[in-house]
Amino acid sequence: MFDFEPRLIDLANEAELSLRDQFARIDALSYDRQKGVLSAFAEEQVSTACFAPSSGYGTDDLGRDTLDRVWARVFEAQSAFVRHNLVSGTHTITVALFGLLRPGDVMLSVSGTPYDTLHGVIGLSGKPGTGSLADFGVQYEEIALKEDGEIDLAAVKTRLLKGDVKMVYLQKSPGYSTRRPLGNEIVRALRALLDETGSRAILTVDNCYAEFCEEHEPPYYGADICMGSLIKNAGGGMAECGGYIAGKEEYVDLCAQRLTCPGIGTELGATLGMTKSIFKGLFYAPHTTAQALKAACFAAALFEKIGMRVIPGAGDPRLDIVQQISLNDPELVEAFCGGLQAASPVDSRATPVPSPMPGYEDQVIMAAGAFTQGASIELSADAPMRAPYTVYLQGGLTYESAKLGILNAAHAVLRSKGSRG
Repeated sequence: MFDFEPRLIDLANEAELSLRDQFARIDALSYDRQKGVLSAFAEEQVSTACFAPSSGYGTDDLGRDTLDRVWARVFEAQSAFVRHNLVSGTHTITVALFGLLRPGDVMLSVSGTPYDTLHGVIGLSGKPGTGSLADFGVQYEEIALKEDGEIDLAAVKTRLLKGDVKMVYLQKSPGYSTRRPLGNEIVRALRALLDETGSRAILTVDNCYAEFCEEHEPPYYGADICMGSLIKNAGGGMAECGGYIAGKEEYVDLCAQRLTCPGIGTELGATLGMTKSIFKGLFYAPHTTAQALKAACFAAALFEKIGMRVIPGAGDPRLDIVQQISLNDPELVEAFCGGLQAASPVDSRATPVPSPMPGYEDQVIMAAGAFTQGASIELSADAPMRAPYTVYLQGGLTYESAKLGILNAAHAVLRSKGSRG
């Protein structure tokens, strides 16, 4: 295994050589963000007592309450809560949407149509009566991105001036589209636009895949609320499950009332021994995210040299950990995912195949030989089986293991192309 042809090794060496400045920027960012995490741990006096499990109601759980305060400090937010029983990023976002929106409210997505798994939550797909926002009378509108993939701020301004928008919703990562990720500068721009128009809409940011990729998190730039999954960047490869919501105290509190029930919010909830892994994950998060960012840069540079279209490009700013690689061929998608799976530490003998998946309109293929099931911060790749047959690569607990996986995927793609002439 890992007996790569000399041509591929030469391309890999050239790719790494071209990334020296990019890697240095990522290391500097990781160092700065690590300082913020360590400072928060010290300021909130994290101790071994915080790792003790609670059961039942979880009354006065020191670790849970301390973790919430640490998280708020790291995210420079008024408030936050972190819970292991938020089962996915989609569930976390759903808790926020249902916590903040009421019948008759208007939710305005300014980054086009959200990720596939939210379609049923909003009511864009699925049967009526299943409990979507639409079933509860929440109205949904969206503004398409401009041709260059940027937010259409002029169109957003026009809509805000008409009034009645309760929530402005931004998805930073591209999902299964082929646009570029959106950074926190657009959060700043949207906050300025809300202030200019006098709108009281809640600026809500899906922060999945983007934590620790920039100098600060969305609340610093004016987001009212942001949320994400712990088995992506923010869990550092250590958290086994969970999600977080952070932002202004009044909005975090509304989301907490939805998570549990009105009158309880964040005051109850047994941690069942999960707190230590979440603390540890947050500690590792800046470094682990840096490893994943380096892996994405390497994949971009290598596949550019092979002749594939990649988004972002190898030298582009990194605003999330997702690397798009357009293979334009379903067989090459399967070859890529098979090569990546074969280089995984877990289930390396498995063969990824396209399959129906809950929440997705197309069959999806996934390579995910991870220690934690579905953990996107571990090296994985997935693709909807539709044109232009783009693979979405993300993660890498260590750059070295990610490099090997990416090389094995490239080897499999080149071999598949070669076998067909």
